[in-house]
Amino acid sequence: MSAVLDVARGAYFTVRGRTSPKRTMSGHNGGVCALAFFKDGRRAVIGSGDHTLRIWDVQKGVLIARPLEGHKGVRSVAVSPDDKFVASGGDNVLLWDAIVRMFGQPEGHTDWVQSVCFSLDGKRLSSGSDDKTAVIWDVETGTVLATLKGHRSSVHSVAFSPDGLKLATGSSDRTIRVWRTDNAESILEIDDNYLVRSVVWSSDGQQLVSASDDRTVKFWDSSTGLQIGPPCIGHTHNVSSIAISTDGSFIATASNDKTVRLWSTKTHQQIGRALEHPDWDSSLAISPNGALLMSGGADGKVRLWSIENILKEHKVEERLDGDHEPERRRISTDATTIVESTSCTSDTQMHSCTNSMLSDNHGNTSHHSSVTHEPSVHHKKSSLSDILAITAEVFHACIVGDLHTAEELLTQEIDTDASNYGSYANRSVVRARRREWDCALQDAVKARHMLFIIVLSSIAIQPSSMGYISKGIALCGKERLWDAIASFDLASIFLDGEQMTAEMLLLVKAIALFDAGDRDGALRRVQDLATACRHADTLPCIVVQSYLCVQRGIITFKDGQYSDAADQLAASITDIFDLMEEEALFEPRLRIFTVLFGWDLNSLFRTANQIRCDALFRAERVIEAINAYQFMMNTIDEVVKTSCLEWSTAFKTDCTAICVRKGEVAVAARDYDRAIELYSAATLLDLSCDSLFAHRSRAKLGRHLYVDALHDAEKVLELNPSSYVGYELKYTALHGALRYDEAIETFKIMHSKLDDDPDAHMKTVRQQYVNPSEVEVGIRGVVQAQLENAPNRLLSTSTGLLCDRDAQINTFKSSAEYKELLSCTIKRADFIPELAQDVVGTYFRYVMLSHRWQGREAVLSDLQDNLVYEPNSVEGIAKLRSFCNTACDAGYRWAWVDTCCIDQTNNVEVQESVNSMFVWYRRSALTIVYLSDVPPSSRPGALANSVWNTRGWTVQEFLAPRIILFYQQDWTLYLNDRSSNHKESVPIMRELVDATGIDARALVAFRPGMRDAREKLRWASRRVTTVQEDIAYSLFGIFGIHLPVIYGEKKQNALGRLLQEIVAQSGDITALQWIGKSSEFNSCLPADITSYNVPPRTFPSLSEGQMLASVSSLRAVVTAELASHLYTLLGNLSAPRFTKRRLQLPCIAFTVTKVRVTGRRGQGHNTCFTYEVGATGLRGLQIMTEDKLISQARPISQALILVRPWNRDDLGLPDSDFGDHMQSVYDSAPASPSDYSAIGPTMGENMRVTSEYESRGFKLVARLGQPFGALLLAQQRGGEYKRVASDHEIIAQVKDVASVRTMMDVRTLEIL
Repeated sequence: MSAVLDVARGAYFTVRGRTSPKRTMSGHNGGVCALAFFKDGRRAVIGSGDHTLRIWDVQKGVLIARPLEGHKGVRSVAVSPDDKFVASGGDNVLLWDAIVRMFGQPEGHTDWVQSVCFSLDGKRLSSGSDDKTAVIWDVETGTVLATLKGHRSSVHSVAFSPDGLKLATGSSDRTIRVWRTDNAESILEIDDNYLVRSVVWSSDGQQLVSASDDRTVKFWDSSTGLQIGPPCIGHTHNVSSIAISTDGSFIATASNDKTVRLWSTKTHQQIGRALEHPDWDSSLAISPNGALLMSGGADGKVRLWSIENILKEHKVEERLDGDHEPERRRISTDATTIVESTSCTSDTQMHSCTNSMLSDNHGNTSHHSSVTHEPSVHHKKSSLSDILAITAEVFHACIVGDLHTAEELLTQEIDTDASNYGSYANRSVVRARRREWDCALQDAVKARHMLFIIVLSSIAIQPSSMGYISKGIALCGKERLWDAIASFDLASIFLDGEQMTAEMLLLVKAIALFDAGDRDGALRRVQDLATACRHADTLPCIVVQSYLCVQRGIITFKDGQYSDAADQLAASITDIFDLMEEEALFEPRLRIFTVLFGWDLNSLFRTANQIRCDALFRAERVIEAINAYQFMMNTIDEVVKTSCLEWSTAFKTDCTAICVRKGEVAVAARDYDRAIELYSAATLLDLSCDSLFAHRSRAKLGRHLYVDALHDAEKVLELNPSSYVGYELKYTALHGALRYDEAIETFKIMHSKLDDDPDAHMKTVRQQYVNPSEVEVGIRGVVQAQLENAPNRLLSTSTGLLCDRDAQINTFKSSAEYKELLSCTIKRADFIPELAQDVVGTYFRYVMLSHRWQGREAVLSDLQDNLVYEPNSVEGIAKLRSFCNTACDAGYRWAWVDTCCIDQTNNVEVQESVNSMFVWYRRSALTIVYLSDVPPSSRPGALANSVWNTRGWTVQEFLAPRIILFYQQDWTLYLNDRSSNHKESVPIMRELVDATGIDARALVAFRPGMRDAREKLRWASRRVTTVQEDIAYSLFGIFGIHLPVIYGEKKQNALGRLLQEIVAQSGDITALQWIGKSSEFNSCLPADITSYNVPPRTFPSLSEGQMLASVSSLRAVVTAELASHLYTLLGNLSAPRFTKRRLQLPCIAFTVTKVRVTGRRGQGHNTCFTYEVGATGLRGLQIMTEDKLISQARPISQALILVRPWNRDDLGLPDSDFGDHMQSVYDSAPASPSDYSAIGPTMGENMRVTSEYESRGFKLVARLGQPFGALLLAQQRGGEYKRVASDHEIIAQVKDVASVRTMMDVRTLEIL
């Protein structure tokens, strides 16, 4: 057979021929210095002596993009594992993205860079340089993470270990160093004795492979630095580059001998023929799938080799050489020994010896050597059980593991018959099981020696193979594998050719080799045997393979490689389970493995599962461990469960603990899915542990799986009814599931249990929660505060029901929002109002309607028995229905309309509503303006022309709200403007500004108060109201005034009370600037608000230059004392006072000395006179009035004076913000001169007048010399005055500003 194999192999490899490149790629202008595949295997990057990098499509052999330029020379290239970056080394280190753009140029080396390499995660880059260092870079930032110093010469090669924890470097100093990447510590130095040009790691990180100048490739243990096996020998010149396949099964080398060679990492033998280059080859790379080899050389060409067939050929050759050659060699040697021992000198004699050894007769029950064996041409079929030939007692002792008894019985047999070779062989097996390898080998040798003696004596017996089997087992125990293999092969010679027996022998051989440490080889032998016998009975192969896989997993487990052990055992357990289902493990023929090796097939399934569970647990794959445990418990019977009870209990405890620990870590990291998975696995181990369900409930709550969390919480309470944790979790789950009623009730139960629990810890826990009744009281207070400035009645937009304050509160308390708030708040230690304000504020948001009343509107009484949304015949209900629908669609629950939300028959309520309406509009979430006379799709200008824009009440209705929307007749948005607030709409606001005369700033952000009172009165001067008093009442909110509402008092009285309050509160006398008829309320006030329509005349202020010139001229004619005296005199004036229709007006008076009629217009009561008036110290002026100032009897019928109402602003003091805060800026006590020197820094201890104070006096005189609006007053009999109304403003001016004394008549007059 051996000769046949040799001939077949020679013929096979003779026809393979020479291998040629699959493709040659040209394009570089210099020699190829470096190359690397991308992960996709379709592209490659090539570095050349022409200083460029080029990216090729290796399948098509074409360039993908323009050359990458930036180097002065290229020595090495590398591609990141994710294909995003290309690194190149040469005169420096460059980092490129995968498109062709230079990404960065880190700095760190001082000499040429010979090698670059990415870590497996792609986050780090290493480079080796002629500067004797290696550097580790951060790829993202380009910063240096570590500089590795220690080599005494250039670093030619760098390589990260597969786990990235180590870096290997090869150097010209003839050493290989291994460094830790986290702290740059050198942990191993290997002396190669030759210059090291290239270093790579094996795929498992256990070995280093290096290429050096001694023309060899060496393998090193990466932990100890010891060389492994022989080097790869074959190159005839220096090896310049080395690459290793992704699976680590082979390497490729490039050499200056113009060849590329492949080598097996297992045998260190060359694979196939050398791949020949026309020129020296400096670099090479293997594609990720291992099918292509790329090499480059000095000719500038890149060659692509298909090595897939070469590798397939190698596998065939390896099978032939690996399986048959050693056996053939050993068999040949031992056969020669036998021939020599038996002195068979002829072919006939040899044939006779062989036949005698191959014959076998064990038909009798006696197994001693005294049994006669006669040669026969026809042999019975034998099995290993027959070959074993042991007594029932010995067999039983071996089966049950009583090896001491078995050895004693066999020793007795030997003592009885010293020539009983079978007993020696069997005792060798027993001693081998007891690991007494030397004794076992001695017995095996004696058994074989006895066999030879019998043969030489020509005793007619069938020799046994048991001696060689036992010897093989013993030699395996001694780790003499090749001798053991030879012994097993010789054992096969004595078999009679029965296939089953031969297969069993091969399985025994594989088991022995496995026990000796050749585990992979043994498993491969079993697999090959099963493949070869696939048409026969493969049960023994399956059993042996499963058992050995389990043993390999156990060994891996003991080595601390828990994850690998678990994976190895997983596949075996499936096979064993199938064997158990078929009861195949208990077949008698399999007991031979128990006798020879002590196998316990009965407990194999349990053992494999237990070890796998422990392996998964120790590998921290705890969920898989629990699933494996569950599988085991579901498949074993109760007897087996009882036998492993102690292990099971400890395993469940450990798994539960680690699940809880990891679950807590996952929850802290908000990885709730992972936490749920962990806790769920733990609950499989113990369904009675309430804390596990509590943990899982919390994790599900974090994941917002409220229903699932509720189930777990209820399970907690089922297991532990007194657990407050269970109630807390149930409450939280119910709250999250929006089942607030149940949540609140659950909380109350928890609260009561905590109250009743005497435990001190529970008392502490109780303090973490507020009493629900306290929360209800707190929320009620927030609601009352919210509704304090809201309308008393509101329409529910959802039901159409008109609700008073109590109904609103009751609706809220029955809402989900209230229950959610209550449920959420009770879990806190104390009630915090701020938490409730947002909820309450959102719930009670309301929408106000601004509209023009049309005919009969629906009033309060109409809605007391009707709902807005119900069909009815009430007039105006359609408007309400549309309004409520619009508000509801906008997301608001409440709406207010003046027609039906105020009880017009209740004077108290009406008065409250009038005084509060501005605030209601101000606090509304939205105000809807309904333009009933603006048809759909109107163009700009329709709003300005709407009747709504002429009504008195609508002024505050569009000034007060912060958010407003205009709707047309069909309840569509005006101008189709869909912005959320029309106050932010430029076109609409521009239209309102033009229509109302109100500036845009006031329209958008109006602030109520007294400031600019005259301007605000002008806004209302063109407005009309149905009820005459409303022209004044509608302005209460604009000025921030609260006054009694007295319908029937008439317009003049209502307006008079409003203006009186404005002057009284603010001291602002601009309300006295009007033309027209005087009011009956007070002569200084107009009879009608239309008198404010014409804005008062304004006079320009003196510029700074004009003021300085005027003061300078005044100083020449007016004494400082006189100016200061006037300043003090005016400064001491009190604020205007207006009460009970009497106005106390501070002013400067000028006595009228002359009145002359100069014109007359109209007749009767409508007669208007024009007078020329003269007054002391004033220039002459004209006045037009309906009052008759002179008669024929007397030149002047009554005492007249012209007054200049005193304006505090003329003092030149800083402005006050009294208007905004609705308070007087005037003090009740007279002011002192020091009060008006706030900006002066020269106030002395005696409050003496300073030059700054004098300067202010002169400036005051200058200002008083400017034109001013005067009032003409007529003195009454009681000494009071009345204003003489005029159709035009009275503009007066002093004749001579230097005549200060004419301005000294400072008075406070009482005006009726």
